[in-house]
Amino acid sequence: MPDEQPPFEGIADADRHLGRPVPLPAVALPLARWVDVAPAGPDGVEVVWNLDDTRPGTPARLVLHVAGAPPPAQALADEAPAQAVDVGGAPGVLRSAPLAQAQPSLRPVHELTWSAGGLHLRLTAQGPWQLHDLLRIATSICG
Repeated sequence: MPDEQPPFEGIADADRHLGRPVPLPAVALPLARWVDVAPAGPDGVEVVWNLDDTRPGTPARLVLHVAGAPPPAQALADEAPAQAVDVGGAPGVLRSAPLAQAQPSLRPVHELTWSAGGLHLRLTAQGPWQLHDLLRIATSICG
């Protein structure tokens, strides 16, 4: 986590830190092994779903960053050109990189950023995700 603050006990701590309920996906996600919830700066939170990637071709991680200010930029080695996408009617930006050095279930990485409901959101997905699945998850968060 960016600030190395201790993790929250649960989502209620994240709600208090954000000052409102943290928007979460309203669609089913792949099977999670565990979920971490932690502060991400003075007005942000991150929810990390560490997914069960034991089956071939399944993704390993999904991270939701929610804050009142835009999230800090993340460096992506060998990044493909960013593309504009529609996230439930809101303009979004999708960035992707191969992450060649990572284990197969963690590559590639996709980063989707958008704003909704007065919040700035970033969904980072590691593994073999399909764009339509990421957009469905993102749309369900603030849709």
